[in-house]
Amino acid sequence: MSEEQKSIENIRIIKYWIESSDYDFETMQTLFKSKKYAWALFLGHISLEKLLKALYVSKLNNTAPYIHNLYRIAELSKIDVSDEFADWLDMVTTFNINARYDDYKREFYSLCTYDFALLWTERIKTLRQWIKMML
Repeated sequence: MSEEQKSIENIRIIKYWIESSDYDFETMQTLFKSKKYAWALFLGHISLEKLLKALYVSKLNNTAPYIHNLYRIAELSKIDVSDEFADWLDMVTTFNINARYDDYKREFYSLCTYDFALLWTERIKTLRQWIKMML
């Protein structure tokens, strides 16, 4: 594949990651309104993962890594991450694990109160804005 073809393909991939992330973010908001807090936070993780993968492809002109750890994707993307945002990314990464695996679900569901979910959906929104500014 020529460099021009790779560039065109990467633009298509970046667009896909962003559009898919936006859809997942809207779904997160719908789930929050429906009081499905654990699943809302899970989708929040997915929406951030997709944006970070778009950023990775954009910055490195390479295929996004097949990982779910948000901080690690940011680190591999060679972006500066404040300590606060690093902590947020680490916490949101746990939403992916906790919502998926039965061992963790019960504990995670009890953690996902309205106040907890509201706090983290707002932080996810802030992280999305930060990532989008770099795209």
